[in-house]
Amino acid sequence: MSSSALADTARTIVCDREPGHDAAPQTRTVTDQAGLNMAQLDRTLTIRQANEAFFWQFGRSSSELCGRTFSELVHPSVQQPLLRQFSGLIEGRRDRFATDVIAIGPDEETFTVPLTAVMVRGGLPDESSIMVMMPNRDGEAAESEVVAGRKKLLSEIDARILEGIAAGVSTVPLAARLYLSRQGVEYHVTCLLRKLRVPNRAALVSRAYSMGALKVGVWPPKVVESFVK
Repeated sequence: MSSSALADTARTIVCDREPGHDAAPQTRTVTDQAGLNMAQLDRTLTIRQANEAFFWQFGRSSSELCGRTFSELVHPSVQQPLLRQFSGLIEGRRDRFATDVIAIGPDEETFTVPLTAVMVRGGLPDESSIMVMMPNRDGEAAESEVVAGRKKLLSEIDARILEGIAAGVSTVPLAARLYLSRQGVEYHVTCLLRKLRVPNRAALVSRAYSMGALKVGVWPPKVVESFVK
């Protein structure tokens, strides 16, 4: 694959500027391929060009995103694991990777989306670039944003209970740890299930990770502070 792969998408914005410059990005018209958002990054993970759908996905204009690093568009809880994946591309240890990322969309809402990144190597090291591709969000993803967009959604006790459930702590030890009765823990768990619209504890933990409420790559589990009232 080469950077010409962007020519398969509807309209590509070419970021013909360095970070901090005020020059407007150039545009070029290309043929349509529905359902795919694509961007080309340089070796510093700076956005150099992307199709219009990519900018729409994040709810920002080309002038806002051109010259910014891709890691700024994902939730802090997944930035370090994602940077390690990109390092593998840049250092030549792999040619591509695919993973789910928690991205930050319009109005700071978070959403989970599959991402594929491919290293495109040129004749010289500084000619190399990274193509990132993501599908458009569907109705189900949009529905989950209704919950995910509600920051400060957890009380302090909710956060501690969610951390305990994610760590596999059962009700009685969790009650002792938090100086609550067993019934008190069960009450808060029921409230959490309702808030996150899930049927059981396993789904609760899965939803919390998908919306970015629990930090990725951290043990014991820890709730992201921006979700706590």
